[in-house]
Amino acid sequence: MKRSTAVMAVAGLFLVSACGDEAADTAAGDASVPAAVDDEVLVGLVTKTDTNPFFVKMKEGAEAKAGELDMELQSFAGTQDGDNEGQVEAIENLIAAGAKGILLTPNDSEAIVPSVQAARDAGILVIALDTQLEPADAADATFATDNFRAGELIGQWAAAQFEESGDEPKIAMLDLNANGVSVDVQRNQGFLQGFGIDLADETQIGDEDDPRIVGNDVTDGAEEGGRTAMENLLQRDPEINLVYTINEPAAAGAYEALRAAGREGEVTIVSIDGGCPGVDNVAEGIIGATSMQFPLDMAALGVEAVAQFAEDGTVPEPTEGLDFFDTGVTLVTDEPVEGLESEDSAWGSENCWG
Repeated sequence: MKRSTAVMAVAGLFLVSACGDEAADTAAGDASVPAAVDDEVLVGLVTKTDTNPFFVKMKEGAEAKAGELDMELQSFAGTQDGDNEGQVEAIENLIAAGAKGILLTPNDSEAIVPSVQAARDAGILVIALDTQLEPADAADATFATDNFRAGELIGQWAAAQFEESGDEPKIAMLDLNANGVSVDVQRNQGFLQGFGIDLADETQIGDEDDPRIVGNDVTDGAEEGGRTAMENLLQRDPEINLVYTINEPAAAGAYEALRAAGREGEVTIVSIDGGCPGVDNVAEGIIGATSMQFPLDMAALGVEAVAQFAEDGTVPEPTEGLDFFDTGVTLVTDEPVEGLESEDSAWGSENCWG
């Protein structure tokens, strides 16, 4: 029985055999990646869109690993963030094609569950990437950034900046969409907790009553959406001085709206992603801090897991203490805060994606 050295390097614990404890003990002593699958195995990758650099890099990671392991990869994507029907159709196509595994970044974590269940009923291993399903155990496993922690890091950084300056924060929250996708909720709530704001219901966006929050708006994770959302919230309070954004494209749009209003030098923007354009914006002072995640690793590890499942029925295990496999997050800023571990934009440029 074999295990993935790449996975072991990330967390030291990954796979447990479906065959029982004795076989799992055997697996712990053999750390080799499957050299190749005897009969070509089909693995599907279904992402939220095919335009966001995060998912482009994810596809690259899946393609490279599938080629290394002599597996066939079929890739699909929604037309935009929130396109559940496109993902339903993709899963149906993969079931019909006889896929052994599906790697999925869900556009709607709850609505996609019946399709995921149909795939699992057909004997297909389904791994959520980046975004958990609701409930999380609707998938066989999840490989993801700890999105709550990613939000918490930029919240802690922002809190330290405002504590040092003594300014009263007026916060704009630029979220993803109205679907309540888990990644959207987790990042939002993590930021607020990191900043020191009491959470009303950790599973809900926008139910806090802290007067420092000007309001929430949605961006679809895109630059145009970020610009529009920022414009809307500036109408509510033109003195906003702190902007949380779901991702770096939304942050870029928010900055354009602030620049048009003559406020670009007066507002702190924080974000999550770690894409190369976002890291460049950190270096230029457009984004104060961002939490970097690692999409290539998510997809590559997912393909390895499907190969292992095809070989011996092994199913991935979550990181200890979590209900998903944590693929890591790093705070990137050129204004480090004492007591908060971070890397600068030079490091970020060497490790970014997109």
